[in-house]
Amino acid sequence: MSQGATTGGSEAPAEAVAGTKEQLAGKELPGKEQRVTKQRLAVSAALDELDDFVSTQELHRILQERGSSVSLATSYRILQSLADDGLVDVLRNADGEVVYRRCAVTGHHHHLLCRNCGKAVEVEAPSVEAWAARIASEHGFTAVEHTVEIFGLCPECTALQAAR
Repeated sequence: MSQGATTGGSEAPAEAVAGTKEQLAGKELPGKEQRVTKQRLAVSAALDELDDFVSTQELHRILQERGSSVSLATSYRILQSLADDGLVDVLRNADGEVVYRRCAVTGHHHHLLCRNCGKAVEVEAPSVEAWAARIASEHGFTAVEHTVEIFGLCPECTALQAAR
C-alpha cells in the first residue's frame, strides 16, 4: 500500500501534498469547502486504500502504524465531516459499532453485509425507495432519509459453514 501523504509530524514534500490535495478536492462536493490539512489528507488516503468498512479506532491504529500524527479525536471529526459531505458510507455493523468506507458508488444506495467476515456489497434497491416514500407519505412525513443494511452470510462464508 502506498503511504502517500501519510507523514508523521514533519511536513510532506509540497508535490506530494499538492497531488493529494488535488485528488481530495476532486472528491469534495461542489460548494462545500473543507480546509485541507495533512491530517485530513492522511485519513482520506488511508480510506482510499481500504476495501472494507473500518471503525474510527481501527483507522486510527492504521494511521499510527504509518507514522501519521492524527489523534483519535481528530480522526472522529474528519470521518464525521467526510460523512456529512457524502464522501464516505457510514453504517453500524452487526455489533452496533459505527464503521466507515470510501464508497465507489455515488448517490443513495444500500448494503448487504456479511456477519462473519464483514464483506460489504453495495446495492441499489428501487423497491426499498418506493416503499420508504409510500410509508412516509402515508404518515405525513416529509424530507425523509433512510438507511438499509441487510445482514447475512456471504457466499464464501456460507460455503465454509456448510463444509463444517
